[in-house]
Amino acid sequence: MSTIATAPERAPAAELPPLNEPRKRLTRFILPGYTILMMLYLMSPIFLMILYGFNDVGQAEGVREVQTPKFWGFTLHWYRSLFDIPNLTASLKHSIAIAIPSAIVATILGTLLGLVLGRYRFRGQAPTMFIIFLAIAVPEIVLGSSLLSMFIGVSTPPLGFWTVLLSHISFSVPFVAITVRARVQGMDRSLEDASQDLFASPIVTFFRVTLPMIMPGILAGGLLAFVLSLDDFVITNFVFGSYPTFPVFVWGSTRLGLPPQVNVMGTLLFATGILLTALTILIQRRRAA
Repeated sequence: MSTIATAPERAPAAELPPLNEPRKRLTRFILPGYTILMMLYLMSPIFLMILYGFNDVGQAEGVREVQTPKFWGFTLHWYRSLFDIPNLTASLKHSIAIAIPSAIVATILGTLLGLVLGRYRFRGQAPTMFIIFLAIAVPEIVLGSSLLSMFIGVSTPPLGFWTVLLSHISFSVPFVAITVRARVQGMDRSLEDASQDLFASPIVTFFRVTLPMIMPGILAGGLLAFVLSLDDFVITNFVFGSYPTFPVFVWGSTRLGLPPQVNVMGTLLFATGILLTALTILIQRRRAA
């Protein structure tokens, strides 16, 4: 008479000890709370700038129309008189006239450099990467003084538009190159191989496959170059000559008193940056979909 072997019964799983629910409720708020506090700390100067753009500092008799710690009242007068200070308007035009072409040129050069560094291996790649990171890490005062010495040494035209433009391009290219390089290294190369298997030429493959895939990195690098150029002060202060930009004007105004229009202008620039960032994210999501 045969016997049928039966599988041994599994031992009941040991019950896990109950979680410490009060401690769990407490710890899950620590990281979000810390993040919110840090965001408020970092954003507090911007909030104050926006607030003092509505400060009715001229309503009291004998008070100069310059920024003061006291909030005198709410007004929209400074928004209506935004362009009443000629030097302020001219400096903002100078900043935009520098930021747009410098961002375009830096984006083109940085994209090509990022493609080379992210895709190919060549002799001298390590020194090239070292120079790029050195250009990012070097103090701005060192870079500004070296650029000034170079412009004076090569007998360039007087300090002004061209010296500021070349300086902004020089310190923006490394940021664009690093951003595009990171995008290229994370790109799926099989799509390019499939395009060439379908008899697409290298040029067609680049414009139809490679460029759309790295476009988010190009847009992010271009936006970063534009913002860096728009708010740079240290390097520009060495090479601006007779072409002051908005940050240089703000620094000069602090000696005699900062006009409230500066807060309004800063608020509008901040809102423009938020809008451009949101537009970049929207374009990236549409391309990803």
